Amino acid sequence: MSFLYLLQNSPAFFISCCSIVGLAMGSFLNVVIYRLPKMLELEWRQHCAQLGGYLREEGEALPPFNIVVPRSACPDCGHKITVLENIPLISYLVLRGRCSQCRASISGRYPAIEVFTGFISGFIAWHFGYGFAAFTALMFAWAMIALTFIDMDTQLLPDAITSPLLWGGLLVNLDNGFTDIYSAVIGAVAGYLVLWLVYWSYKLITGKEGMGYGDFKLLAVIGAWFGWQMLPLVILFSSIVGTIGSVGLILLAKQERHARIPFGPYLASAGFVAMFWGNQINRIYLDLF
Repeated sequence: MSFLYLLQNSPAFFISCCSIVGLAMGSFLNVVIYRLPKMLELEWRQHCAQLGGYLREEGEALPPFNIVVPRSACPDCGHKITVLENIPLISYLVLRGRCSQCRASISGRYPAIEVFTGFISGFIAWHFGYGFAAFTALMFAWAMIALTFIDMDTQLLPDAITSPLLWGGLLVNLDNGFTDIYSAVIGAVAGYLVLWLVYWSYKLITGKEGMGYGDFKLLAVIGAWFGWQMLPLVILFSSIVGTIGSVGLILLAKQERHARIPFGPYLASAGFVAMFWGNQINRIYLDLF
């Protein structure tokens, strides 16, 4: 039997493959989460240097820094991570969470992201089964995971991820992927405008910024993927979970009362709810009311 035949006809094989690919993607997402904000910072610094006339002379260009180069290395001793030391989850367990050279501790967040990405990927395979919906849902999920942790670290939701994801959602729904194209377009526009109005209303009343423009774009992304019908659910769910999470952080004294708390992770979690169970929740709500 061919590999493609097994993918199409064996749910267990398809789920296993997606879980393994998800683990590998989680390892890649760790790189994106760490490097993309630094790449943006370097780009901003170069733009500032251009505006200020402080450009380095030709030949003094900064060394390349992107998703591919330089190779990942231990932040303590600079040891370059080998291929065998970069196997998702397995390498962390074999090394017992420490650098092979200096024995410095490696953050447990790296394998946690790999495991979470593998789990979500397998769950998508189980939920949707083999087909277009599963493969596109994987793209959406991986992007959401990257955005979640980048926002947690830096309070940024980079256009380098949200913009392609927005257009991707519209393309997916050209042939009624998760919703019809009309609902997708209205969802994208409405998603952006809703939080834009909330932002400006809050700013006019308090004189402060309540959220960033990246949040508008992320809600527009969710609207483009799943339609305007999901926006009330997403806004309600993310607001409730965000409020509970913020109060919890304040009570645990991990955040100052007026500290800015990223809203992107709550929108992303609501996006997952909409993707997996949004239609069922909306039907239950309509049946009740």
